[in-house]
Amino acid sequence: MQSAASHKKPVIPWALWDAGSSSFNAVMTTFVFTVYLTSDAFGSKEHTTQVLSAGLTIAGVVVALTAPVTGQRADRNGSRRRALAWTTTAVALCVALCFFARPEPSYLYLGVGLIALANVMSEIATVHYNSLLPSISTPETVGRVSGLGWSFGYFGGIVALGIVLVGFVSPGLLGIPEDDSLNLRAIAVFSAVWLMLFSLPLLLRFPGATAPSSDYGLATGEQSPGPRDSILDSYKRLGRTIRRLYREEPLALRFLITSAIFRDGLAGIFTYGGVLAAGTFGFSSSQVIVFAIAGNVVAGLGAVLGGRLDDAWGPRRVILVSLAALLIAATPLLFLQEQWLFWVCGLALCAFVGPAQSAARSYLSRITTPGDEGEYFGLYSTTGRALSFLAPALFTVFVSVFGAQIWGVLGIMIILAIGLGLAVRLPARPERPAQNP
Repeated sequence: MQSAASHKKPVIPWALWDAGSSSFNAVMTTFVFTVYLTSDAFGSKEHTTQVLSAGLTIAGVVVALTAPVTGQRADRNGSRRRALAWTTTAVALCVALCFFARPEPSYLYLGVGLIALANVMSEIATVHYNSLLPSISTPETVGRVSGLGWSFGYFGGIVALGIVLVGFVSPGLLGIPEDDSLNLRAIAVFSAVWLMLFSLPLLLRFPGATAPSSDYGLATGEQSPGPRDSILDSYKRLGRTIRRLYREEPLALRFLITSAIFRDGLAGIFTYGGVLAAGTFGFSSSQVIVFAIAGNVVAGLGAVLGGRLDDAWGPRRVILVSLAALLIAATPLLFLQEQWLFWVCGLALCAFVGPAQSAARSYLSRITTPGDEGEYFGLYSTTGRALSFLAPALFTVFVSVFGAQIWGVLGIMIILAIGLGLAVRLPARPERPAQNP
């Protein structure tokens, strides 16, 4: 019989982890530290950008090859909390060590290597984090819980970025000297502390693995550890899982492919939003940052609302409405390059990205086999990585063909449209399969 404590769902601690991870996503890899690493202090922009791209590409390949297996092994060993704890700690350690990347060309590879390794650990930690979603929600609340997590991530990024800009960069209220880029390097230490501070509530509060399958699991919240497989055995098991999905759970396989396509389009909106704002619509650097903060606020609010609609409508309808709205919002940008229009359409795009991201995670949590959540979300990460070239490739193709940066938007729209067409064929309200024996 389950204890009373097991009924208390650690939803807020779970969502706070997302707020903590935002320091890596928003500060280290998007707006601040990678910009520092590609600055003139480390060499020519062409060289530094190539090194950074190569590092992140290698990291992506490692994630694609390892994410399903690491999730599966955590499932088998009943150790999702431990797995989340050590991968989160590894991210924080790599981020903190970025402090030693001094503004000299000889330190470029150290900085990029640490960011790449942190990226691998962050992706794997996210697999374990996402796999906890079914255990802290019910079929009636999974949508709003997923949306809450996404919103905490957006708002956490806003606050962390605001602290960095005001405290470390401009006007630097903390008084950290700019000599030797000490103020920028100190941001790495701040980001590591931020990550661990907001991760601790979940790591200390969450009882363990989900989908308990024994009396031990029912009593403690931990899953009974299965036999420990070798790495080779884990890959063999992964192969059997993929074959089983193809034969017995084609819906899961279809969704993994469908979501990988439209999630790449969603990622492209944020990846190229700032580039377009500056390059096509004439935004200054400060205007881009202000727009980024406003966009994250709108995306966070959209994720909360989308999560509630998810529970009321089902995740597929939220995905379909969001993707259709994104296509509508992006179209005017192709024909009129005015700053006010970018504000209107850009914020509309942000408003529907959050619900689509949240509903995708919710949909998968509804169709995973109990006890195998880590492996499913590992495949979720892998398929996303495998198709992550689509948005950059089509963006580049359309810019080259039409000779203007704005036409890259059409490439992203095509990806979203393909995802929309595939999502239409998904069941409206999927049911979770029975637990594997």
